[in-house]
Amino acid sequence: MKLFKKLALTTAAVALCSTAYATDQATLMKGKTVEWTIPFSEKGGSAKWANFFAPLLGEATGATVVVKFMPGAGSTKGANWFQKQTNGDGTVMFGSSGSTQFPYLLSDPRVKYEYKDWNPVMATGTGGVAYLPPALAAKFDGSANGLKGENFIYGSQGATRLDLVPLLAWKMLGLKVEPVFGIKGRGDGRLMFERGEANIDYQTSSSYLKGVQPLVDAGKAVPMMTWGSLDASGAVVRDPTFPDVATFKEVCEKTDGCETKGEAWDAWKAFFTAGFPVQKIAFLPQGTPQEVIDSYVAAFTAVKARDNFAKISGKRLGKYPMFVGADAQAALERAVSVPDSAKTFVLNWLKEDYGVEIKK
Repeated sequence: MKLFKKLALTTAAVALCSTAYATDQATLMKGKTVEWTIPFSEKGGSAKWANFFAPLLGEATGATVVVKFMPGAGSTKGANWFQKQTNGDGTVMFGSSGSTQFPYLLSDPRVKYEYKDWNPVMATGTGGVAYLPPALAAKFDGSANGLKGENFIYGSQGATRLDLVPLLAWKMLGLKVEPVFGIKGRGDGRLMFERGEANIDYQTSSSYLKGVQPLVDAGKAVPMMTWGSLDASGAVVRDPTFPDVATFKEVCEKTDGCETKGEAWDAWKAFFTAGFPVQKIAFLPQGTPQEVIDSYVAAFTAVKARDNFAKISGKRLGKYPMFVGADAQAALERAVSVPDSAKTFVLNWLKEDYGVEIKK
């Protein structure tokens, strides 16, 4: 039995809607002001994602869409706030990220929110790129062997957030990475790197394209690897936005002691799958009438159907799928489902390496 309630508009029904019909349905929100809350700072990938979609959503609905930020506790502050919202007139939206999904998956005691109560209307995937300063990149030859003697500093939102994916990857590569916990968003991690306070970092694709690519072009940063993407069979392949950059899997295969099979790899891949292919999700609160949900599904369908959507989204966010309506519901289910064996491995690793003990 599925955990989540189904949306009234099925994927097939949405696919059959014409752009004109979708736009007409979306006008239910015309003239209203929509507050779209993002539980991170205004410097990170979630901010860039929401700021990209907000004007397009406004154009499709006739509403004024305002993006607001509520950082704190690695996004659980904002998610806990959203759980209490019951305004179903469509003027309240929320945007989550992998850093919101992971505490939920790990039963973090700070989590007071329940995804099954929320109504997903749109979701997108993303990727991530790890990068180094030029001096350290000179020791990277496609394997991490030449970097194992270095001491790395990394600005982190927290070990149970989306940073779990890079932290475990670096552990598997045998790198000595000391995280500085407590930053409010990945954009703050990039600023630490720019100021020389950190010497290794990663950003999701939208933040990398906007904030790190200029550093690369100026010779101040060098890409190390991406986390990759998933093909139709579920295998890790090169990220379509960064096809010339090797994946963590490729780097691992070339690095002494790093294995792409076994417990560590299975756990890493499970959380990567939960955190990146379905990385950002737009929600309406519990209690929202189906008519309002349908209007948002229609609006995002119209956005996706724009002639220039692939071009402008690829430039700003990267080349990743967009899920709407029932597809967003199915995507959410994938994003909050990992095997118990992966959870157990990660919980033990967090306790051993960071003293983070999560009591259920």
